[in-house]
Amino acid sequence: MPSGSEVVRLSAWVHGWVQGVGFRWWTRARALELGLQGHATNARDGRVHVVAEGPRNACERLLGLLRSGDTPGRVDLVVESWDAARGDLTGFEER
Repeated sequence: MPSGSEVVRLSAWVHGWVQGVGFRWWTRARALELGLQGHATNARDGRVHVVAEGPRNACERLLGLLRSGDTPGRVDLVVESWDAARGDLTGFEER
């Protein structure tokens, strides 16, 4: 299987001015366009935690969009980690 179609789980902590600006809604819309499952969740410290599962190339595209400068609010830093997909997500939720 080509590495771009390997199913993975992306966990991305998004730092900056990303709460109260439509960031989770925007992330959900982009993730659904890419065919990903997961969620975007506000953290108590002001970050947004994005978890997405799907083909690696689609997850990498979402990560690029998060870092693009074209998001609502302002993204200062995105810290990502990669894991094997767990298959326990359906749809894409704002939490």
